[in-house]
Amino acid sequence: MVETAGLYQRYDNNSDYVLKNINLTINRGEFVFIVGASGAGKSTLLKLMIREIAPTSGTIKVFGQDLKRIPARRIPYLRRNIGIVFQDFRLLEERTAYDNIAFALRVTGTPWWEIRRRVPRVLEMVGLKDKERCRVCDLSGGEQQRVGIARAIVNRPAMIIADEPTGNLDPDTSLEVMNILRDINIQGTTIVVATHDQEIVDRFQKRVIYLEKGRLVSDEKKGAYIRAL
Repeated sequence: MVETAGLYQRYDNNSDYVLKNINLTINRGEFVFIVGASGAGKSTLLKLMIREIAPTSGTIKVFGQDLKRIPARRIPYLRRNIGIVFQDFRLLEERTAYDNIAFALRVTGTPWWEIRRRVPRVLEMVGLKDKERCRVCDLSGGEQQRVGIARAIVNRPAMIIADEPTGNLDPDTSLEVMNILRDINIQGTTIVVATHDQEIVDRFQKRVIYLEKGRLVSDEKKGAYIRAL
């Protein structure tokens, strides 16, 4: 799903490298945590995976496509296979849960009858079957993040990338959100989560990639945050 070789990244010629010589492979169906202190390069690595930025040097391939060489016209099609979950939700707050998810389908040209079929299904998957007509601004933080997950999965992506998905949630709600992502992973979707949440990482015992000052310093198949440190 993701393969990097000699990957370096900096944002301008006068700045230090944010990522330095990253070599890793994420296989189909894996659940991976990317951990490390603020400024370690976690978010930059995720931005590279969705081709929000291009690598400075080295290679990064997603679904076998070299993201340094991919034509600009192909980037939207790449992203259709990647669901993205944000820490700050990035939802249309005055619109309903249903409308937020349906929007993700409309922009890809999905017919209305298919939208009506898919949206209730994904809302049920994330435990919000009875909230589809509620405005997002009237939902709790945990419910808003569930809407964000539903939006991320409605196009049936091969991979979901989550950047600090529990950062604004209390511990119990964080666990609920991560359990949803685990269930999605069990169905075959690759999950990549960047997080500071030590308790969640230790509880789930999934693969843990630890970044420190832009370098990959630890990669454990069934790891824990504290061991990665």
